[in-house]
Amino acid sequence: MSARLVVFDVDGTLVDSQAHILAAMTHAYSGLGLPCPPKAAVLGIVGLSLPQAMAQLSPELPGPDLAQLVAGYKGAFSRLRAENLSPLYPGAAEVLDVLAARRDLVLGIATGKSRRGLDHILRAHGWQGRFATMQVADDHPSKPHPSMLHACLRETGLGAESAVMVGDTRFDMDMAQAAQMAGIGVSWGYHPAHQLGARVISDFDALPSALEEIWNGVRK
Repeated sequence: MSARLVVFDVDGTLVDSQAHILAAMTHAYSGLGLPCPPKAAVLGIVGLSLPQAMAQLSPELPGPDLAQLVAGYKGAFSRLRAENLSPLYPGAAEVLDVLAARRDLVLGIATGKSRRGLDHILRAHGWQGRFATMQVADDHPSKPHPSMLHACLRETGLGAESAVMVGDTRFDMDMAQAAQMAGIGVSWGYHPAHQLGARVISDFDALPSALEEIWNGVRK
């Protein structure tokens, strides 16, 4: 059987980092003496690279202020992460174990996190060596540009027809579409399920069967 690739987003898909995101964003805006945008607005930009996220949240601010927001957020998030690890979503570890044990599957990551942030997550959960390809915001344009997924395909030598993107935001699904890959949305993340397209799962246990439906040509 030929190999197939499953690419995961991180924040909002594998890891529930909502508390850290909101706290770090509040800190960043307080550094400029500004109120933090509403929770829904902050969660709505999760998945974008930080410069694009800040520009979307506060398009009226000049470049230096946006750069200060980015720096403030990074510093606060790093401190929060060191103090308290964000939890995995229920079933994430178990389903990753199941998928990683399959000889016909290759696992990957495409995340808006930095390399440093992703490395922290991998070490904390003992996932070093689990993912064959790992793409981060340091090396690519922000989602939904397909650069991350194109790199995943290059590094694994697989075609888009053999790959699926799993994520919680419309940026993930738009990125998959731009790369001509199938996408599976997860309803437990940061964007409403109705924004994620036709194929959405509500718990991790449903992921293996959703993958088989895609590769067996079952339409939804």
